[in-house]
Amino acid sequence: MPQWATFLGLTGVVLVLLLVLSHLTQAAFHADDIDASGGDDRFDAVAHDTDWPDRTPDESLSSHAPASVPESIDGDRPADDERAPTRVDGRPRDSSGAGKTATSADLRPAADRAVDPSSLSTGALLANVAFSQGLFALLLLGAAVYTAIPASALGIEFSVAYLETGLVIGVAAGIAIYVVNELAAATATHFGFDHDETLRDLLAPDSVGGWLVLLLGVLPIIAVFEEFLFRAALIGVPAAAGFGLSPWLLAVGSSVAFALGHGMQGSVGIVVTGLLGFVLAAVFIVTGSLLVVVVAHYLINALEFVVHEGLGLEWAETLEH
Repeated sequence: MPQWATFLGLTGVVLVLLLVLSHLTQAAFHADDIDASGGDDRFDAVAHDTDWPDRTPDESLSSHAPASVPESIDGDRPADDERAPTRVDGRPRDSSGAGKTATSADLRPAADRAVDPSSLSTGALLANVAFSQGLFALLLLGAAVYTAIPASALGIEFSVAYLETGLVIGVAAGIAIYVVNELAAATATHFGFDHDETLRDLLAPDSVGGWLVLLLGVLPIIAVFEEFLFRAALIGVPAAAGFGLSPWLLAVGSSVAFALGHGMQGSVGIVVTGLLGFVLAAVFIVTGSLLVVVVAHYLINALEFVVHEGLGLEWAETLEH
């Protein structure tokens, strides 16, 4: 007999852990932004006591979401920075963390400062994301097996027809949702509303091998885990458990949780992500297929990385011309 309540309880634990991790990550990046803006009094004291020439800030990490990144305090860039790899669009990127600019956090005692997320290499960030999301996915899958949740309640079938339909509808849905999402984001940016994509910029690889790891490893793990949690576990299982809950009401709740789990993107990004989550929830409810939303979710993320970080194309700029 399926242990519905037990599974939902374990799902709640995974959800809370994910939201806490998201909040801690957001707080770490927010603290780094404050440091980069020169908000530390000790840094101001050092700056006033040191005869440094005036300097202008570097370009932001992401053309999609501006960020304050001060110029290196030692003037010219180190020699090894000249050999730093470039992105597909030709813009330089330092994935090793070497030659990164100094902030007020860098001038603090080691025991008085936290780890700067932006100082980690792209490979380290990708490994961290893959490990954390993969671990959560395994915990959720183990909970489903332990509590004997039927595959059908999770939107899973084991047939060739399910695979074919899932791939075809998933690809079509993913491309359509991506286009609508980009147009909506570009329109919002055009009117002065933008969301932070610093994390996406930091995760963007700077080599062919890195892109293969991202597209064939990290993004599939993210798509599988998030759809398993926010669609299958939070919509499919409660709807199938006989608790009398409307799947559309569950879709609203899961979409809110999905949005909160993406707090790194700022307030506008949270709203956009919540709407995207509800669209994916609607697709899951209508098709009853976890594979469809996994494929769609993967395509949305993959296209965003390739278009923005790989090709350097910004829809908002394109619409203005």
